[in-house]
Amino acid sequence: MGEHGPARLTRRRFLRDSAAGGAALGSVALGGAAALLSACEGGGGTPGDDRRARTVRFDLNRRIESPELWNPLAPGFRDDSGFNAALCEPLFMLNYETGEIEPWLGLEFTSNDTLDVWTLRLRDGVTWSDGEAFDADDVVFTTELLRTGPAEINFGHAIAIQRWVAAVRAVDPLTVEFTLTAPNPRFQLDHFAVKIVRCIPILPEHIWAGQDPLTFQNYDLDQGWPVFTGPYKLTSTGQSLVTWERDPEWWGVDAGFQELPAPEFLEFEVAETEEVRVARAGDNEFDVLDDVSGGAFETLRARNERFVSWYPELPYAWEDPCTRLFSLNNAVEPWNDRDLRWAVNFAVDKDQIVEIAYEGTTSKPRMFFPPYPPLEVYVDLLEEAGVFEEYPILDHDPDRARQLIESKGWTSDGEGYYSRDGVELTLQIDVISEGSEGIRLANVVSEQLQLAGIRTTLRRLAFATFAENLAQGAFEAAVDFSACGSVSEPWFSMDLFHQRRVVPLGQPADGNAVRWANAEYSRHVDAMAGLPLGDPRIEGHFIAAAREYLRDLPFFPAAHAKKLYCFNTTYWTGWATSEDNYIHPPPAVNSSHRIIHHLRPATDG
Repeated sequence: MGEHGPARLTRRRFLRDSAAGGAALGSVALGGAAALLSACEGGGGTPGDDRRARTVRFDLNRRIESPELWNPLAPGFRDDSGFNAALCEPLFMLNYETGEIEPWLGLEFTSNDTLDVWTLRLRDGVTWSDGEAFDADDVVFTTELLRTGPAEINFGHAIAIQRWVAAVRAVDPLTVEFTLTAPNPRFQLDHFAVKIVRCIPILPEHIWAGQDPLTFQNYDLDQGWPVFTGPYKLTSTGQSLVTWERDPEWWGVDAGFQELPAPEFLEFEVAETEEVRVARAGDNEFDVLDDVSGGAFETLRARNERFVSWYPELPYAWEDPCTRLFSLNNAVEPWNDRDLRWAVNFAVDKDQIVEIAYEGTTSKPRMFFPPYPPLEVYVDLLEEAGVFEEYPILDHDPDRARQLIESKGWTSDGEGYYSRDGVELTLQIDVISEGSEGIRLANVVSEQLQLAGIRTTLRRLAFATFAENLAQGAFEAAVDFSACGSVSEPWFSMDLFHQRRVVPLGQPADGNAVRWANAEYSRHVDAMAGLPLGDPRIEGHFIAAAREYLRDLPFFPAAHAKKLYCFNTTYWTGWATSEDNYIHPPPAVNSSHRIIHHLRPATDG
């Protein structure tokens, strides 16, 4: 803090402070980074290493707390160490590049004219990794488990299935019929196609029947567990390294679906800091880095020119579907006052977030949706209707921020901070400790709020603790991504903030962690829910709901999230890039089966 109040935020000072805290390798001078790279030696091998050349190696940025837990319904489960990419195959996957829902284990999913009965047809010849047939009974069993199972199931689709599915039955071994409680045009898209990370994982009834879905580990290598349909089998697991080996008996070959994937082994290894991740990748120890800063990628590419990203030049990164938010707890004082929430918004310079926290690799959002063309059509409607003129969410206006704060009786002390009745205006900002993106964003926002007279503190939390606190309402503010869900239409993300999701502090929330209740917003979101996708009647309800959201501003979008995935072409080619955009590029989600099957040894070309 300066002599006359909070110190002015500058790019130079932010980068200096971040580098000192180890938050961003991208801010380190190239010479210093090269020294770090040279000092770090790993076991990744050289291009002549035979086992290494048959392996795809992924990085993880945090330790696996329960490495023997392979139950996707149980609390504490992690799906990014191979569950999505190696083990569990989806029924369908949404391809962001084409907008099409592509079949995998399923062939087609159609509805009746009234959108309340859906029929799923499965692909013939699919088997579980133990040889048992994958069929309609497994889909019915999984659906019933989610529909009637305990409320503590750690899987968001369970609540949705309980809400939407009245009955499910096997018509024949390859056909399943779902009878819904109400018309739902998004039933396949939201629950059975990989839209963000994964869809509902179908479970093998012959293994799961009779198991407690909350305590079953689903792990016994001697029995071949975990059993799913994917082309890889788990061979070892630990807190720092998970290894998979290709299954020569994978169903896809005999069924005429696809050949075996080229990589014989997949390995997921923890490298917790960006500096270590980039250093080891520079020595070819990794084939995939799951998101780094822009400066880190430039440092890596200077060290190892075989690394590529989604775009060959700036902004390098792919646009992630989960826009980053700055969320305020609407159930705690003084942030239950929408004027103070707007004051926070006016105090935050989103251009500065883009410039400093993201090094120019992203853009500032108008709404809490990713900037994909189908969604931008809706957001443009708000521009045309003058909604953003009425509620100027992108304006950086420190004077307006101070006016709103002072209108509530807060006065500035000699150091530039506000207080009222002897109590200082403070704000604690929660952020996930693993990874640098959220920390960098939080640091910029914190500095800006201090300049506006709000004393801030940052609380860095492990992801599991952060998520629990968010759900329980045990926070004041958070940098999060809890509006994630809409990719091709706006209803899903908007429904996450429906007032029916509001629960008291201390009880876990299913969405709407900010605990915002607005009846008019919720009414219009409900009206959108029953309309077919693309129906023009959605537009009026969307504009009305968005106006209610902007009026109350329970949270605001802080930045479009850019994911700068790095792919090593030393051993493997065929990565998803903007120049070969057969699918979107996230490497550890359930749609990445397409990427794994697309890879070819670099020596082939």
